Amino acid sequence: MKNEELLKFYEEKKGQIKNRLKEFELIIDEPEERVFAELCFCICTPQSKATAAWNSISALMKNGLLYKGSEKQIRPFLNPVRFADKKAKFIVEARNFFTENGRIKIKDRIEQFDDLFELRDWIVKNVKGLGLKEASHFLRNIGKGQDVAILDRHILNNLHKNGVIEKIPETMSEKKYLEVEGKMRNFAKDVGIPLEELDLLFWSKETGFIFK
Repeated sequence: MKNEELLKFYEEKKGQIKNRLKEFELIIDEPEERVFAELCFCICTPQSKATAAWNSISALMKNGLLYKGSEKQIRPFLNPVRFADKKAKFIVEARNFFTENGRIKIKDRIEQFDDLFELRDWIVKNVKGLGLKEASHFLRNIGKGQDVAILDRHILNNLHKNGVIEKIPETMSEKKYLEVEGKMRNFAKDVGIPLEELDLLFWSKETGFIFK
């Protein structure tokens, strides 16, 4: 996609994208459990469809098992996502990590960081199942992803099509992730589209809709 075509597509989708990002920004003001649900959604997304992951998390939110269920109780609800056994385990471990005096406390832990990249690194180090991509996804979904990229297959495919990267990496080490993220950040500046908006623009181009 040439820059002119990309900018035309952006003009068509800009309103929807900005509205979606405003919705993300409101999440951090919602109850602790709602913010934690976004973390669990991002735990479930690797190698799975985002819609399937969110449907699973939504069901677990509705029945309360996301906040009190055991791995065994949570596991059947993760059937639509890959590696469900591991992801059920990761959800329970993340819940334990963010629980204080019997209550989920995640927002204060997030807000103690002034540096976005330090926060992302801290999440990667402390929440099993989240790499740089998933941690970036979580931050974007709670309104804190202004300068990070979610380098999933949809985004990488579009970066390749637009000549931002010569080829799609077969594996994504931390060094490679940061390198590609930097290239996407520079491309976003060059075309005049905010990085987090470019992410949703590419995603909607591949999937046909704007999700999360």
